[in-house]
Amino acid sequence: MNLDMNKLIKECVFTAARSSGSGGQNVNKVSTKITLSLQIEESAVLSDEQKMMISERLKNKIGNDGRLQISNDTERTQFLNKKAVIKKLELMLQKALKERKKRIATKPTKLSKEKRLEDKKRQSDKKSLRGEKW
Repeated sequence: MNLDMNKLIKECVFTAARSSGSGGQNVNKVSTKITLSLQIEESAVLSDEQKMMISERLKNKIGNDGRLQISNDTERTQFLNKKAVIKKLELMLQKALKERKKRIATKPTKLSKEKRLEDKKRQSDKKSLRGEKW
């Protein structure tokens, strides 16, 4: 993945909100939850091919407005939550942009065919015995 994360992070919009996470009374006073928003189609860092791959593979994470949103509220500070959100984004993009290996079609072996037929025969015998009267 030839992606400059520093440039991509500059395109992101970070918002803070009150968190439901740990922090005791701090939760009621300080906005520690961080939400990262990235407009995929308007990104200057991503190529058209990368945009297409991300849109296809992360379609469940992208809203109707075309924004990829990730949030984190597990940490006690905004700074740590921001670092966690950036790490999540990086991992998501790495996974989405990773080239998938083509599956090589294979035929079942002779042994596997015999085993399958033997298992079917055993199951058939078991079921046929259920209906027999003594």
